Amino acid sequence: MKRIIASLLTALALASGAHAAEGGIPLDRFPKERVTDLAALQHGAKLFVNYCLNCHSAAFVRYNRLQDIGLSEDQIKQNLLFTADKVGETMTSAIKPRDAKEWFGAVPPDLTLAARARASHAGTGSDWLYTYLRTFYKDDTRPTGWNNLAFPNVGMPHVLWELQGERAAVYKEEVDPHDEKKKVHTFTGFEQLTPGKMSPQEFDNAMADLVAYMTWMAEPNAQGRVRIGVGVMIFLLGFFFIAWRLNAAFWKDVK
Repeated sequence: MKRIIASLLTALALASGAHAAEGGIPLDRFPKERVTDLAALQHGAKLFVNYCLNCHSAAFVRYNRLQDIGLSEDQIKQNLLFTADKVGETMTSAIKPRDAKEWFGAVPPDLTLAARARASHAGTGSDWLYTYLRTFYKDDTRPTGWNNLAFPNVGMPHVLWELQGERAAVYKEEVDPHDEKKKVHTFTGFEQLTPGKMSPQEFDNAMADLVAYMTWMAEPNAQGRVRIGVGVMIFLLGFFFIAWRLNAAFWKDVK
């Protein structure tokens, strides 16, 4: 038993260390109500196709599944069908995997389940994506010229920089509270270097829509399962009440 407990504690420590190594900033909370907003989901799908599918894929989703968020087959063909010929095909990336590996050093990951895979003790996968997409900044020491607070030293460039504009991360040098001889750099905010096509609020709203779509894409039937679950709970409560009254009726004359 002691060995089992020790193994579990070690696994938890390793998981916590891996999370801290990836990025230790607090995650911003994703506005969950966007996932049930059809207009937000449609706008998010447009952003995903225009900015994400150039390098990434969503190979577990077919274009015709977008009809579930209120888009007609005709709208999908005219506005979103850029990497396929038929709406029944999957959402593959525009770039060839061989070219992607040569240019970036690795094939960009499939994003179908990204909103679920990024969940941790710090927040949901949607929270992580919402924070990640909004915390890129200029860093000339990186090969792409960009870095990210939620994912330090990320290999992905800031593909949405035209919308957000260029920003620099501002740090303040302070004395380490645990060691007065050491200096630590604390992040204090961003400095806007060049304006983007969107205001900061507009960009945040756009990223909320994009994350809403990615959250829906990771589990399209989530809302249906919630409705089924609520119905089952109501049924069980009703059945429990009937069983309780029947039990009282059967045993009322037994002493």
